[in-house]
Amino acid sequence: MKRLFWLGVGVAAGVALSRRAGQVARQVTPAGIADNISDAISELAGALGAFGADIRAGMVERERELTDDVVQRTGINPMPRAALAAAEQTLRTSAAPARRPGRARRADG
Repeated sequence: MKRLFWLGVGVAAGVALSRRAGQVARQVTPAGIADNISDAISELAGALGAFGADIRAGMVERERELTDDVVQRTGINPMPRAALAAAEQTLRTSAAPARRPGRARRADG
């Protein structure tokens, strides 16, 4: 019984190591490298989009602060509230980009 247990452990370990070695070998092929690069570029594009949305949000917030300061100090409204509200609405609609579903991976037999 003990030998049968260790035989099962050895078979399971062999299968696991074989599958892992196949995955590593796939990653160093040109197709595997291309997949890794495309995933990295997709992540970078998403990060840049989020960064741009944060910058736009900061710009609208700062524009509101500056407009309030100008109105408070001079009584002159350099930017009508309707224009500022339109800018904020545009920011809200562009700040929530549609999520693309993850790319399906091919099954490697």
